[in-house]
Amino acid sequence: MKQDTECIIIRGIGSYVPERVLTNDDLSKIVDTSDEWIRTRTGIGERRIAADDEATSDLCVQAAQRAIEDAKLSQDDIDLIILGTLSPDMLTPATAMFVQHKLGIKNIPCFDFSAACTGFQYGLEIARTMLLNSKYKNILLICGDKLSAMTDWEDRATCILFADGAGAVVLSREPGDQPGIVDVLIGSNGKYTDILNVPAGGSREPTSEQTVHERKHYLKMDGREVFRLAVQKMGESAGEMLRRNNLKISDISHVVTHQANIRIMDAIADRLHIPQEKMRIILDKFGNTSASSIILAIDHYKKCGIILRGELILTVGFGAGLTWGSAIIRL
Repeated sequence: MKQDTECIIIRGIGSYVPERVLTNDDLSKIVDTSDEWIRTRTGIGERRIAADDEATSDLCVQAAQRAIEDAKLSQDDIDLIILGTLSPDMLTPATAMFVQHKLGIKNIPCFDFSAACTGFQYGLEIARTMLLNSKYKNILLICGDKLSAMTDWEDRATCILFADGAGAVVLSREPGDQPGIVDVLIGSNGKYTDILNVPAGGSREPTSEQTVHERKHYLKMDGREVFRLAVQKMGESAGEMLRRNNLKISDISHVVTHQANIRIMDAIADRLHIPQEKMRIILDKFGNTSASSIILAIDHYKKCGIILRGELILTVGFGAGLTWGSAIIRL
């Protein structure tokens, strides 16, 4: 008798952004900028900023609870927690540990990983591999960041971009032949570690009075080089993803890129001939929330009834490292 095949499905999805809204007009009172200048160059109109007493784990817990509820599971059904972040609560222990405790889940493994804004694609690859090759059945994948804690509010080039938020998905191994994770492609090139980073605070340059004075604990970015490489690598990754799955853009219902900059997103759409009506954009309301941005966008459009069950979604990410990745998924 033929045995049922197994596949990985996306059983639930959830997201969370803090209550505080920081508009472009608000920013114009902090640095030399304006609403028109920011919108023209980035496409961002406002962003969400966490409260002083909200840590990355707090954002992640909110998103995780919503994903578990959407999956119609309980916390006790989760076998493993994987958390992608570049703004951990502490250097150690892992932020996933704080999330585990706040969710009331005991005795399951959990860990953090760092792939910056490509965290969703990296997390999907880690989770699906572990689901298909181990005893785990339900994995909670969370991507969350409090980037406002790493933002230099005196640097106009970066403070207009970054925001706070978290997204989560519950991935499960089930009998069937229609996977939620159709395919994932990830890559990196450590040659470019200098164009987007936080210089100090690690073992290379430990915290000191000097590093604090020189503001080396904030995100630093070579915007021109990041733009060039983001368009190149996301375009190549998405193109390869379509080719190796024998798909065309016409077969894809929705394209969700990392919500970094509208000019980057427009350049990718032009490069891959993606109709604007297939591009899913939340950048104007939420800014750049790192790895959570793709989950936030998918969850938003799912709740709006625009992304429907069974439709193919092409996701594309790019982040510090450099890292990049793409995935084809269906809810």
